[in-house]
Amino acid sequence: MTARRVEVAIVGAGFAGLAMAIALQRAGRGDFVLLERAASVGGTWRENTYPGVACDVPAHLYGFAEYPRPDAPGVYARGAEIRAYLEDVAARERLGERLRLRTAVTAARWDVAAAVWRIETAGPTAETFEAEVLVLACGRLTEPSIPDIAGLETFPGPMFHSARWDHDVPLADARVALVGTGASAVQILPELARTAAHVTLFQRTPAWIVPRGDAPYTDAERRRLRDDPDALARLRRTLYLQGEDRFASRSGDAAASEAARAEALAHLHAQVADPALRAALTPDYAFGCTRVLLSDDFYPAVAGDRVTLEPTALARVDGARLMSAAGRAHDADVVILATGFASAQQPYAALVRGEDDVTLAEHWAAGMTSFASTVVSGFPNLFVLNGPNASLGHNSAVLMIQEQAAYAVNALAHRDTMPDGVLRVRPDAEVAYTAEIDAAAASTPWITGGCRNWYVDPRSGRLTLLWPGTVDAFRARLARTDGSEFAPAPARAGKGAP
Repeated sequence: MTARRVEVAIVGAGFAGLAMAIALQRAGRGDFVLLERAASVGGTWRENTYPGVACDVPAHLYGFAEYPRPDAPGVYARGAEIRAYLEDVAARERLGERLRLRTAVTAARWDVAAAVWRIETAGPTAETFEAEVLVLACGRLTEPSIPDIAGLETFPGPMFHSARWDHDVPLADARVALVGTGASAVQILPELARTAAHVTLFQRTPAWIVPRGDAPYTDAERRRLRDDPDALARLRRTLYLQGEDRFASRSGDAAASEAARAEALAHLHAQVADPALRAALTPDYAFGCTRVLLSDDFYPAVAGDRVTLEPTALARVDGARLMSAAGRAHDADVVILATGFASAQQPYAALVRGEDDVTLAEHWAAGMTSFASTVVSGFPNLFVLNGPNASLGHNSAVLMIQEQAAYAVNALAHRDTMPDGVLRVRPDAEVAYTAEIDAAAASTPWITGGCRNWYVDPRSGRLTLLWPGTVDAFRARLARTDGSEFAPAPARAGKGAP
């Protein structure tokens, strides 16, 4: 099979992949292909269809500045709404033949001699590609994490992960066990409590939860935002600055953290009257150490008659009987695993082979590292969006993705000036950037706060998912790059000889 040659191959058609496509088209680089394993664009918002799925970032900030949404129904967007938005963006960008759906990348290998990425795909229209540049826009919330629980396979009823929701399973009048109290579970529980006969919530660790404050926009408000682009821009700017202000409380500023902690505790006390239940729902670690959650209906659901809080982890399964770490038994008809994702160890990393036949997974064996949270030594002409140290706990991740895409386009302009057209990240540049990250993270709650979180790689204890700063700081850091992070092209044979 003859390989198709392109300048850029982008893997993934969620926010990151579309951001890269937009940036390339704006830069006049139209020779790219966008490879997506699923049947439509959408990424996380295509995969997660559980009841109550919604974003924790305000709708007018959670999107591309080039494509505002003046008609957003409410302060926060629902999952289906975001997916429809991404489908609309893809259509308006006229991606056409550049977008290859049902095309899963099975291998990507850097060919040193030819200076291209050789990419294998699977699917109804499987192709091979030769790409001068490879962009991994695969996301970090794509592969469910299934806990290693003794006897889990013996459960006789329906069991599924929250990101693989089985809508064919009837939940009305069922006894449901919901495992986990993270971001997905906090949204799922209130919905389950309205339909299931009873819900047992297994809580390994309580979360810090603050008021959500969601509300619909009135027709007049939507009309004003539609008719006045400046008003829409001002709203987006206000939401951005509010997000940046939240960084202080998440990152360990004493006064800001104490104020946010007091708000969260007041929220808990206002919604849960039972002192024993309140105590079980109160975190014993620093505010911000794990992802801070937003909800106005989780606590009332937990306190309701149709929910039992099991304040310890699910430890063992014996048929339909679920045993907690505290030794308590609970019976269930359905088990729903809201147990997160393989975020620290990205599944795609094992498929990508760089120089010396080393996989990205091997390079990241002690945790993800990079330069500029985007490029990796030993992997020429490779860009990773939404990967190492590019996530946020306080503002819109879309902002970070767009900064990375802009950096990649600038790097491609630098590549145009190189004799061999190859961007090779200097190993010492990656080491120095990693040291910057480690130093900035060292005193934050993510490292010192006394919790276990998905921001930190358990193999090394390093902060590998979050950027330990504001969006402004990330933008400024990338602005200081000048191409010196890339090694000069090696001299050709015979050049420089006496």
